[in-house]
Amino acid sequence: MARRLQDELAAFFFEYDTPRMVLVRNKRVGVVFRLIQLVVLVYVIGWVFVYEKGYQTSSGLISSVSVKLKGLAVTKLPSLGPQVWDVADYVFPAQGDGSFVVMTNFIATPRQAKGHCAENPEGGTCTNNSGCTPGKAERKAQGIRTGKCVAFNDIVHTCEIFGWCPVEVDDNIPCPALLREAENFTLFIKNSISFPRFKVTRRNLVEEVDAAYMKTCLYHKTLHPLCPVFKLGYVVQESGQNFSTLAEKGGVVGITIDWHCDLDWHVRHCKPVYEFHGLYEEKNLSQGFNFRFARHFVENGTNYRHLFKVFGIRFDILVDGKIYLLVHLLSPLPSRVSRGVLLGNHTSPSLEAAASPLSGSSSASSQPTFPCCSACSPFTATSMPERPVYTSLWVSPSTIGLQPLPPLLDALAKVTSGSLLPNPSGHFSPYPAQPISL
Repeated sequence: MARRLQDELAAFFFEYDTPRMVLVRNKRVGVVFRLIQLVVLVYVIGWVFVYEKGYQTSSGLISSVSVKLKGLAVTKLPSLGPQVWDVADYVFPAQGDGSFVVMTNFIATPRQAKGHCAENPEGGTCTNNSGCTPGKAERKAQGIRTGKCVAFNDIVHTCEIFGWCPVEVDDNIPCPALLREAENFTLFIKNSISFPRFKVTRRNLVEEVDAAYMKTCLYHKTLHPLCPVFKLGYVVQESGQNFSTLAEKGGVVGITIDWHCDLDWHVRHCKPVYEFHGLYEEKNLSQGFNFRFARHFVENGTNYRHLFKVFGIRFDILVDGKIYLLVHLLSPLPSRVSRGVLLGNHTSPSLEAAASPLSGSSSASSQPTFPCCSACSPFTATSMPERPVYTSLWVSPSTIGLQPLPPLLDALAKVTSGSLLPNPSGHFSPYPAQPISL
């Protein structure tokens, strides 16, 4: 037992196996094997390296966006009189950032003051005072109920409220939009990005954009794709929507700035790509985009406000991108190329098996086959290593004889089933490699 353990340990530390190399001389099998290698090569070069660019590494970005709008609009409403609307009036928030709203339409309720008045019928109707619980505010109410049922008009009675009076009535949305001139407003986008991992910083004001160009250019996806000044009507059009329709009830438009920079080339080739998307579906239950704001003022010691229900187009500027760099070249090579190597290795045994009946004869089949005992099956070996080799032969279920191979081959011709082989004469010594068969 100790001897066997010692032999196994010695074999573990001082011996190793190598794969067998087989030379197949068959045109059909050779062509098939080369075609498989060609497919693997096309996959590795064409798909992994050229299309996926698997030799590159990527990194996300840090982005900052600011906007400026320019344009004027004029309205002439009987309740407000002539009004001029500039950037401070129609942009929310006024300073502009990655998300802002441009007012395109509104419903005005001028000169509201705190007091008692009849509620809008949307807040609920009544027939007597019992239907108006004091101190209660319904979901659509515009004030706190006082407990009285009063006339809203000659037909409808509603609960009296304490709040801003007169109440807002927003049933009729102006059509066409009051600030339809917004279609010609211009939007200037400034975008700065940074890839901290590679210490690369870029702006959308790239090398081709200078002061003279900025004064006259307007973005166009084919004529001026790098101009950072956009006409709002063109942006809405490119998002697949109609500006006049969108301006009536409002909506949302997404502006994406894509930075996908390939540093296989000079950094000056890293340029933004602008795309536009409509973010609201027309069949939504709650269509459009609106909110309210008020302008407060004091007159004769009384606080008043002009209430505006604003319909506008919300613009969301989204920045996305990655940077790709060549430093990742060696990292994916083992994993990518190993696919092809493994495929070739797994294909070789199948091709060798297919080659056997096609080749007619081989060097192995021409070697002599020596008979073994009935307990063993014939086994063919192609060569012997240049070192002493020993084999174990079962002659009977309970007896094992360990013999050097050359004397053993001579003895095999004389042995009968179930008998014990005698020890051969001579010493164990190295012998040159030779083809044999057991």
